[in-house]
Amino acid sequence: MTMSRPSQRRWLGAALLGLAAACAQVLAAESGGSAKNGSQEEEPNTLILSDTLHYDDVKRQSTFTGNVVMTRGLMTLHADRLEMREDAEGFQYGVATVNAGNRVYIRQDRPETFEVIEGRGQRGEYDGKNEQIDLIGQAVITRFVCGKPFDSISGQRIRYNQKTDTYEAFGGPDSAAAGGRVRSLAVPRARTDAAVQACRKSQGASQGGQASPAPQQPAPAR
Repeated sequence: MTMSRPSQRRWLGAALLGLAAACAQVLAAESGGSAKNGSQEEEPNTLILSDTLHYDDVKRQSTFTGNVVMTRGLMTLHADRLEMREDAEGFQYGVATVNAGNRVYIRQDRPETFEVIEGRGQRGEYDGKNEQIDLIGQAVITRFVCGKPFDSISGQRIRYNQKTDTYEAFGGPDSAAAGGRVRSLAVPRARTDAAVQACRKSQGASQGGQASPAPQQPAPAR
């Protein structure tokens, strides 16, 4: 199933692009270079906590293992293992994986609209050459507004293509939706806008907003 519905595409892309941007930033920092086609504007710092780190300068590859927590600006990623590499042409690739029973967790905060976007899957992949980001296995992406769930999509694989600004969701035996199907829920834009305004009013944040309240969540990577 391929979709390009503007409202849902925007929030889905924001979540998956967080993984892509973080991979490119870390590779650039560790190799001493800059990400291909990277912006000249100041980028946020990337912090990665892990039990171990192995960096191979010849292969231009970094491997983080053990309770990996990556933070880049307002994006956070949790995994058990994170591998990032750069090919000879300067394209970046990243793979986030977890131990059996866990799921990769991506969170993107959008304080200006009181939104939190969460993505979960058994594996996360970023292909810089083809400009594609995937969540694979029990994949779910949900948008929260003022702490309450609104839009969501679930399936076996969710893919976002930066070149075409579209996404695809695929069902299968390892789908997070019942019956191996793809499940997509899109709340009307009017309801979303009303929730944002109500949240802004209740928090007295008419001058630009404050940090959105975090939805209740289990241990991210578990």
